[in-house]
Amino acid sequence: MFVLGRPIAIELGAEGRKGDMSTLGHYAAIARMAPGALARSAVRRVQGAARHALYHRRSPLDEAQLLEAFGANRAEELAEMALGPRGSRVWCDVTQRASVREAVAAIPGALERAKARAEQALRQEWDVFGTRVVFGEGRPVDWSLDPVSGHRYPLTPVERMAHHATGRDPKYPWVLGRLDSLVALAQGAWLESSASARARLATAFVAQTLDFLQANPVGQGVHWLSAMEVSLRAANLAQALVMFADAPEVRRAAFLVPVLSALCEHTAWVEAHLEDQGAVPNNHLVANHVGQLVVGLLFPELPRALHQAALAVGGLRAQMEAQVHPEGTSFEGSVPYHRLAVELFTLAYVVARGMGVSLGHAYEARLRRMFVVAQAWTSEAGLAPQVGDNDSGRAFAVSTRGDCEQGYLSSLGAALWKDAGLGGGPVADEVAWLLGGAGLGRQAAQPALPSPVSLSLPQGGVHILRGAGAVVTVCAGRQGQAGVGGHSHNDKLSFELHLNGRPVIVDPGTGTYTRDPSLRNAMRGTAAHNTLQVDGAEQAPLDAARLFALTGDARARVVVFQPSAKHDRLVVRHDGYRALPSPVGIERTFVLDRHARALVVSDRLVGTGWHDVVGRLHLPDAQARWVEVGVEVLARARLAREGPAEFESLSAELGPPGAPLAWVLLQRGLIANLAPSRFSPGYGRVEAACAVEFRRGVTPPVCLRWVVVFQ
Repeated sequence: MFVLGRPIAIELGAEGRKGDMSTLGHYAAIARMAPGALARSAVRRVQGAARHALYHRRSPLDEAQLLEAFGANRAEELAEMALGPRGSRVWCDVTQRASVREAVAAIPGALERAKARAEQALRQEWDVFGTRVVFGEGRPVDWSLDPVSGHRYPLTPVERMAHHATGRDPKYPWVLGRLDSLVALAQGAWLESSASARARLATAFVAQTLDFLQANPVGQGVHWLSAMEVSLRAANLAQALVMFADAPEVRRAAFLVPVLSALCEHTAWVEAHLEDQGAVPNNHLVANHVGQLVVGLLFPELPRALHQAALAVGGLRAQMEAQVHPEGTSFEGSVPYHRLAVELFTLAYVVARGMGVSLGHAYEARLRRMFVVAQAWTSEAGLAPQVGDNDSGRAFAVSTRGDCEQGYLSSLGAALWKDAGLGGGPVADEVAWLLGGAGLGRQAAQPALPSPVSLSLPQGGVHILRGAGAVVTVCAGRQGQAGVGGHSHNDKLSFELHLNGRPVIVDPGTGTYTRDPSLRNAMRGTAAHNTLQVDGAEQAPLDAARLFALTGDARARVVVFQPSAKHDRLVVRHDGYRALPSPVGIERTFVLDRHARALVVSDRLVGTGWHDVVGRLHLPDAQARWVEVGVEVLARARLAREGPAEFESLSAELGPPGAPLAWVLLQRGLIANLAPSRFSPGYGRVEAACAVEFRRGVTPPVCLRWVVVFQ
């Protein structure tokens, strides 16, 4: 098929064009799990080809067109036209500066944190997934460098770039290229009382912005590979520019002409390269709309800005319905990606509301529910479990957060809507920056609340048991992204256990994406999760050629969810091993017994034949040892509901020697050992750890039981 001279087809990839049946199977699975997705994708590809053709026919914006767009006769008038008073209440407008400063000063440590981020941006220093990269104040930045491999991406047209080559990872230079640092510089300038300090920060903003634009021409190099990155960069640049609106260094025509032109080129690129052409569009498309909305509302005079903003409003409403379940979970099949989705949809909401634009009641109601969900699985220390992929992604550029932090979202949600169900905790820095004094007042007015309760989220496939200082997060649902599974893992019936806010039994995380395909698949494989593996098989096939697809559906689902005052009971099941020569079904029961302060897990296998069954409990470190079962620990294990009748004489003691956190007691007859494992606390980092591993040869039906007793 040809449209406007460009070939259009459903992209099968090289292996598909060679007739690889795994690719055909991949698309057959998508057709089965997301009916109509491929047809809709084909239509969007035709539309995308038309956008491409129009984009390549346009001429870049010149200075005369820019001045005409803003109604300026001379370049010197541009500052007043583009950066003059807006009369808006958007968070980054200079009219909000006094309110934000007071709010920041009222949160313990917030002022110091913001100034530290500004100083880091002045030094042109980035933490790139655990690797510290420093270029120095006023010096050119090597924007195209992957600091881990040392590879430097060339300035060639993106169509000719092989960005997924093994050993390289474009996400590393993208950390620099999102230009969060520009917002950090602006935050520092808002907080400084010294005119010379503000001038230094404004000068750094100008220099860093121009350095990036000159080093990365439109459409060339790694920073134009992903429309998501282009869009978030445009949003950050636009917000920082508005924050610096009254800085003399920024109001010079020699700076404003190229920067405003660059914003126009960014949004034009995103409009032509919308990431809507996959079988099931995901968070990338949401990010595209967010950037279009932010730039279009902050600088409506730019050519096509209002048109792009209007399309973004419609797109965001549609994607809120498509990508967020009614219960409030993201459809990505990943708890960390839920955080990214919350921040993306919230940034759009905050900017739109500040500019007097409504995204609709349905959008707001579902966004509000997303905050409730994040609170449900977040521990007392503010940490969320690593269910599914974790690429440490965020959309807010106003703060620095740990890879698994989500506790701050409760505070922000309470301040956004004066929601008592989300209040009661410490006030997050994001409240001060995005909502100012009014948000701080709404958050402070909320009463202290009881701890979150157990909750089952069947649409998202996540189920949370809470009590006795424990948070147990269980994964049992379909693959994410409507069954495509781009960010899902073979983790069905797996779980994480946090005790008193501390991760004790963990999902090992993600490691990396394209840099090391074998590590990528190992970290999302069955053996990397706290679930049963039968005969060494995967719950769903892992295709080395498809690092962002996991379409084999194990049909994981909830059978029973029974919370109560004394104990919670959850029964989940999956059919991932029904395809074995001798099929097996697995049903796992979790009982969180608050009185015994223990978690009992029972695995019931039904089926035929003899099978080698292995279970694993992955730890975040190597702090575990075998010890004689203590009398008090054994008594509590026997007291726990539905536990084994007899135990092995040794238990696995978890945590530091002399200060254990928990003990794992196994049913008699299970063969156990401590096996080497790996733990990725955030994207790009992999640390040595260990796992409690137990196995047994069985002929179903059979039930295997074990207990975790808490310190």
